[in-house]
Amino acid sequence: MTWWSALLGLLTLALALAVLHRPLGDYMAWVFTSDKDAKAERVLYRMIGVDPRAEQTSGAYLRGVLMFSLVGVLLVYLLQRTQQWLPLSLGLPAPSEPLSFNTAASFVANTNWQSYSPEQTLGHTVQFAGLAVQNFVSAAVGIAVAVALIRGFASRRTATLGNFWVDLFRGTFRILLPISVIGSIVLIAGGVIQNFNGFTEITTQAGGTQSLPGGPVASQEVIKLLGTNGGGFFNTNSAHPYENPTGWTNLFEILLMLAIPFSLPRTFGTILGDQRQGRAILATMAVIFLASLAALTAFELAGSGTAPQLAGGAMEGKETRFGITATTLFSTTSTITSTGAVNSMHDSSTALGGMMTMINMMLGEIAPGGVGSGLYGMLVLAVIAVFIAGLLVGRTPEYLGKKIGPREIKLASLYILVTPTLVLTGTALSFAIPGVREDVIATSISNPGVHGFSEVLYAFTSAANNNGSAFAGITANTPWLNSALGVAMLLGRFVPIALVLTLAGSVAKQDKVPATAGTLPTHRPMFVGLLIGTILIVTGLTYFPVLALGPLAEGLV
Repeated sequence: MTWWSALLGLLTLALALAVLHRPLGDYMAWVFTSDKDAKAERVLYRMIGVDPRAEQTSGAYLRGVLMFSLVGVLLVYLLQRTQQWLPLSLGLPAPSEPLSFNTAASFVANTNWQSYSPEQTLGHTVQFAGLAVQNFVSAAVGIAVAVALIRGFASRRTATLGNFWVDLFRGTFRILLPISVIGSIVLIAGGVIQNFNGFTEITTQAGGTQSLPGGPVASQEVIKLLGTNGGGFFNTNSAHPYENPTGWTNLFEILLMLAIPFSLPRTFGTILGDQRQGRAILATMAVIFLASLAALTAFELAGSGTAPQLAGGAMEGKETRFGITATTLFSTTSTITSTGAVNSMHDSSTALGGMMTMINMMLGEIAPGGVGSGLYGMLVLAVIAVFIAGLLVGRTPEYLGKKIGPREIKLASLYILVTPTLVLTGTALSFAIPGVREDVIATSISNPGVHGFSEVLYAFTSAANNNGSAFAGITANTPWLNSALGVAMLLGRFVPIALVLTLAGSVAKQDKVPATAGTLPTHRPMFVGLLIGTILIVTGLTYFPVLALGPLAEGLV
C-alpha cells in the first residue's frame, strides 16, 4: 500500500509536469528570443545605462554577472549589519560579521544555506528586502547563463552571447515574478501565512504560553521553491506548518521546484530548432531522478533497526502529515535540484537514505538541477560524453554541430573538477587543522564518530553545489564554518559560471559542421545511455572513497 501511495503521488506530479512542460518551455524560449522590450524594462535600462540591443561577448557577459552579484553580496551584508535600525526589525539585533557574510554569500549564490534560525535572527525587512529579492535575481542569473550557453551552441561564427542585463530582467519580471504571484495565492489558499505580524503570545491548552512568529511567508515560500533557492522563513523550513500545512501543498511545493528545470530542455530544443535534442536531455534527467527517488524511498521504507520496525517505519525527523513516501519525494526533489528546502530532517534519515541525498548533490544537481544551473551542467556533461565517444571511435567529437576540441574539453573538465575540489578540501581542512578540528568536534558535530563526519561532508557538499540543505544535527554558526562554507558557496557558484560562459563563447565562434556518417547522433537512446554512464562514472565515482568513510560505513555496519 505504501508503494502504491508513492506511485500515485509520482504519477500526479508527472502529469502536472507534462501539462506544464511544453507551454512553459516555449514561453521561456519566446522570452529570451523576443526583440521587444516592455515599457517598464526600457525604463530600467535607461536608469542603469544599458543598451538592450547591444550584444555582449562571453567576457562582458561574465563581468555583468560578477558585478551584479558583488553588489548583491554587499547590499545583503549591509542590510543585516544595520538590521537594528530598520523598520519591522522586530527588535532583533544585527547578526555577527561572519554570519552576515555567510548569509549574503549564500543567498547571492542561490544556495540559501542558513546557519541561523530565521525567525529568531532576521526581521521582516531583511527577509523580504534582502533575502527574497536575491531569491528572484540569483535564480534569474542561473537561467540567463543557461540561455547564453544555448545561444553559443545555436549560433554561427559570432563573438556574442546576448545581453546579460536583458536576460536578467526578462527572467525576473516575465518568468519568476508572474508565477510567484499566482503561486503565492495558491499557498495562501492552502493555509500558508502571509502577514506582517511580529511575535504573538498565546496560551496553550496545558496552560502554558508560546510565542508564535508571523511574517510574509507565502510570497517568500513560492520563490524559494520556484527559483530552487531553498532558504526557509522558519528554521524548520518546509516542515513548518506555516510554510507547508497539508499533503496537497507539499505536492504543490514539489511541483514548484521541478517546473522550470524540467521545462528548460524544451526551451533548449526550441531555441536550437531541434526538439529531439531537448527530449534527449529531458529523458536523461528523468531516468536519474526516478532511480534516485526509488533508491531513497526503498532505504527509508526498509528502516533498518529495531526502533523503526516497531514504529512501522523510519519516521524520526519526518512529519506525520506527509509520511515516508511524500517525504522522500520532497527530499529527492530538493537535493537533485539545487533547492535545499526540506520537509524533514535529513540528519534523521537512515544512513543509506542520507547518503542518497548527498549523492544527488554530488552528481552535480543536474536531474533536473537548479533553474538554469541544471541545464548548463547537463550540457557540459554532454560535451564530456561526446568526447569520450569520439575517443572510442577515433573521430573528432562533435555536439550540436560544433567541434569539441582541446579548449572545449579543458573547460568542461575544469567545470566538473571545481565542486569536488571544494567539497573534499573543505571537509579535509575541517578535520586536519588542529584548532579547527577541536572546534568542529566540540561545537559543530552533535553526533560524534562516522555520522559526525557525514554531517561535515554533507555541509560542504551542499555549499559547493549551491544546494543549501543540511544534516540538521550540525551547528554551523561558528567562525570557521561560516567563513569556509561562505567561500565554498561563492566559488562553487561563480567559477563554474565563468567556465560555462567561456565555453559558450568558444562554441559560438565556430561554424556548424554538417553531420556525416561518423557523427554520433545525440538525440537517440544510445546517447542517453552514454550520458547517464558518463554522469555516474565521471562525477559519481569521484566521491566514492569519501562516502565510504561516512554514510556507507555507517549504513553497512
